[in-house]
Amino acid sequence: MSGEVRVNVLGLLAAMGAGICFSVIDVVFKFFSGDYPLYQMVLIRSVVAMVVLLAVFVPLEGGVQVLRTRQPRLHMARSFAVLLANLFFFTGLAVMPLAEAVAIAFATPLIVTTLSVVFLRERVGPWRWGAVFAGFLGVLVIMRPGTEAFQPAAVLPLLGACGYATLHVLTRRAGGADRGATLTFYPLLAFLVVSALVGLTLGDGRFASGDSAALDFILREWRWPAPEHWKYFLAMGVVGSIGGYLTAQAYRLCEAGLVAPFEYIAMPMAVLWGVLIFGEWPDRAVWAGSGLIIGAGLVSVWRETRRGRTPSRPRPRSQS
Repeated sequence: MSGEVRVNVLGLLAAMGAGICFSVIDVVFKFFSGDYPLYQMVLIRSVVAMVVLLAVFVPLEGGVQVLRTRQPRLHMARSFAVLLANLFFFTGLAVMPLAEAVAIAFATPLIVTTLSVVFLRERVGPWRWGAVFAGFLGVLVIMRPGTEAFQPAAVLPLLGACGYATLHVLTRRAGGADRGATLTFYPLLAFLVVSALVGLTLGDGRFASGDSAALDFILREWRWPAPEHWKYFLAMGVVGSIGGYLTAQAYRLCEAGLVAPFEYIAMPMAVLWGVLIFGEWPDRAVWAGSGLIIGAGLVSVWRETRRGRTPSRPRPRSQS
């Protein structure tokens, strides 16, 4: 196995591991969305994840000095993108069936492919452009705009997908200069600062009216977690740290358009959790749309690699 192929394999395994990790986080967020506000869950998760990052991953990559970066503006942009992505996705998750919200969020790889051409100058062939078209058709099948089945809340995970796609493309752009721990640290720091500020300013719950489940999830009063719930919050923080690190490594090692489809492993996980924990069985539209999205991604990767070729690397970027 050549060095480049080995790197691609490691990146794809990291992407799959990240997908499994984030499926667990989705379950915990949805399960407790009726009890705790979003900012509180994000704050607790981020504190635990930061401890794991500093205690485990930073030493593995050489110590605290790896957190230094020459790209502070790029990391600020990444942090802003993932903050918006979490806000939209988890708010939608609180009021929608798990599998449906996750399926819509799988527009992320399609958006990544499109953005990677514009901002990373990656070469995308006709098969992958066809996959983008088919995948977005799948998103429309799930959302069903213009019909009585359309839920306005379905726009939220789609907006979240735009945020995640921006994060991934920026991660790819930063990855050549920074390590995985560095790429994970700055979004976590942003989560800590923003969620703490929101808790200090809105934590009394005075803006939670009770008229909207989505808004209440954002503005609900801070509640100290029940003793039996701490294990779930702690587990979510540990899994979140691992998932964030694996995502950063995947997009640092591999071409963005190749990595993204391998995160589809989160879809069967979402269906499994939805059935077992929430009693939610996806309807035909969700199955059909998910099939289009996942099939489009896998076919595009198969087409690019079926003759033993690794997908094209990004063209060199100017240093201006």
